Amino acid sequence: MPAGPTLAGLALVALVLAALPSAWQSVPVALGVACGLYAASGMGVTGGMRALGGQVWAVRWIIVVTAGGQLLFLGPEAAAANTARVAAALVVAGLVSLTTPVGSLLEALERGLQPLGRIGVDPARAALLLTIALAMMPVLTRLAAEVRDAQRARGLRPSLARGALPLLVLALRHADDLGDALAARGIR
Repeated sequence: MPAGPTLAGLALVALVLAALPSAWQSVPVALGVACGLYAASGMGVTGGMRALGGQVWAVRWIIVVTAGGQLLFLGPEAAAANTARVAAALVVAGLVSLTTPVGSLLEALERGLQPLGRIGVDPARAALLLTIALAMMPVLTRLAAEVRDAQRARGLRPSLARGALPLLVLALRHADDLGDALAARGIR
C-alpha cells in the first residue's frame, strides 16, 4: 500500500485503539487488531506473526512499565486494557516502518503537512522530524540488543538498571552522528 494511505490507516487504527473502553473486552480487541494487521501485511501469516513477536519483544519494557504504573494506580482491569491498547498501537506503528520505505514516508508526510505552511511550519522539516522519529524505533532496538550482548559477553546477566546508562550513551551518540550527517547535507 502507498505511504499516504498507510499513514492514514495508522492514524485511524490509533484513534480506534484510543477510543476502546478501559474494560476487559478491550484486551482481545486490541490484540486482535495488531495480529490481524500483521497477518494481512503481505509477509504471510507466519512471517507476520514472527515480525509481530519481534516488535512485541522490542517494546517489552514499555509494556512492563505501562502495566506496572497502571496496576499501581488504576487496578487490574484498566491496567490490562490500557496496556493492551498502548502495546497494540506501538506494534502497529512498528509495522508501518517495517513495510513502508522511509523515502515514501517522508514524501507522504511532506505532502500531508503542506497546509501547515500557511501558519509558518516548514512541512519539509516537520516531515523529516516525524520520519526520523518513526525510524528510531528499530535503531533503539538494535542498540538495546548491543548493550545486552555486551553485558552477556562480560558474564553479566542483562538488566535494565545496568543497561540504561550505556543505552543512553549509545542513543545520544547516534543522535549526534545523525545531526552531523544532516548538517553535512545542509539540513539545519
